[in-house]
Amino acid sequence: MNELSHQQEITAKRSRDWRKAMSDHVAYALLVYTALQIFLTVKALSQGTSSILPYVALIVLVAAIIPACRWFEKRWADLSDDQAADMQFAGAFRRDVVGLWLLAICLPLALTGIFKAVL
Repeated sequence: MNELSHQQEITAKRSRDWRKAMSDHVAYALLVYTALQIFLTVKALSQGTSSILPYVALIVLVAAIIPACRWFEKRWADLSDDQAADMQFAGAFRRDVVGLWLLAICLPLALTGIFKAVL
């Protein structure tokens, strides 16, 4: 029984597709980044000016994250089918996922701090 579950674990690890996994992380990171950016920036702006300029800046900042996310996704989308299931990429994948999520979470916090300092 133990040998069977160990074999299933090995099979599951081999079936991991780094391309799809990174694509999923990018999609969720974009959602989190956008939600944080909107809620944090709108809250910060509600305490400041009432002009439309901050909202235009918000749209620009949301659009600015897309090239960074595309870079992460493209880096992994170019893998061959064999490479996409190769466990040797686990460390690099983990590093990129951590970088992506740090960017998605920390950037809205930093930008909101800058907005508050400027306004």
